[in-house]
Amino acid sequence: MKVNQSKIVDCTIRDGGLVNNWDFSVEFVQKLYAGLNEAGVDYMEIGYKNSPKLLKGADDAGPWRFLDDEFLRTVIPQKGHTKLSALVDIGRVDENDILPRSESLLDLIRVACYVKDVDKALQLVQVFHDRGYETTINIMALSNVMEHELLEAFEMIKESVVDVVYIVDSYGSLDYKDMEHLVNKFKTHLPNKRLGVHTHNNMQLAFSNTLVAADLGVELLDASVYGMGRAAGNCPTELLVTHLKNTKYNLRPVLGVLEELMIPLREKEEWGYLIPYMITGTLDEHPRSAMALRASADKDKAVEFYDKLTTPEVSFEKK
Repeated sequence: MKVNQSKIVDCTIRDGGLVNNWDFSVEFVQKLYAGLNEAGVDYMEIGYKNSPKLLKGADDAGPWRFLDDEFLRTVIPQKGHTKLSALVDIGRVDENDILPRSESLLDLIRVACYVKDVDKALQLVQVFHDRGYETTINIMALSNVMEHELLEAFEMIKESVVDVVYIVDSYGSLDYKDMEHLVNKFKTHLPNKRLGVHTHNNMQLAFSNTLVAADLGVELLDASVYGMGRAAGNCPTELLVTHLKNTKYNLRPVLGVLEELMIPLREKEEWGYLIPYMITGTLDEHPRSAMALRASADKDKAVEFYDKLTTPEVSFEKK
């Protein structure tokens, strides 16, 4: 039997941080890392490597929002076989803040961008590649990208040094046919690149879409424990760990993390499939309006929310 080529990238701290403003204790992150390492998970994305000076609100967020290399060494004094990853956003990172890989605990730096900024993302990828890191480019909001834009992006990506190219379902609006279409398109135009997938669960399809991608040969599979991630959350790590065949993964340590860390946290913070997120998913929109609704007194008024999003005549209250 052929060994499964899939690798899990657990994004609980990075994407989950969008739920609780990265308010995870050091002990929480250490226990999560230990559990993922014991479970055989390949990568843990331990936060963002953006630069605080380029973003407002830096003082209010937890340390995983702007990872500091020295701090990281105190958090993970002894690394296991689970590699460490961080994400950066175009325009939000000063490349001078990124040490060479030989001086950092990070193994993988992922560059997130919209399709219009692929050229800028690839410049950053080149810098990080030259400093010794594994690299990915994550093109966000693919469901809103025009065909010609994607083809132009492919031309640039094909000639670049980037290791992995990500198919990102930012709005949780794709189904299995969309996923098949995109994976086949990426494979056709980028035959020299490995692929990754990042899904959101607005339509309860994050897990199945990830499996579709894996079956088609996509190698890096993003997930998070208990699905913790922005709004409707992500594909649950525990489902991939237990479901992917011919792997070295072990479910029991992930259940330990779930029991000790995630279930108590879920009682305090809200994420996962909820009707407002389903509505933005089915309308192929960013979930920010649904997140605002869930933070208001009208959080369960789904009909009114749907009518507001689907009515072209928008009225704003005058002050």
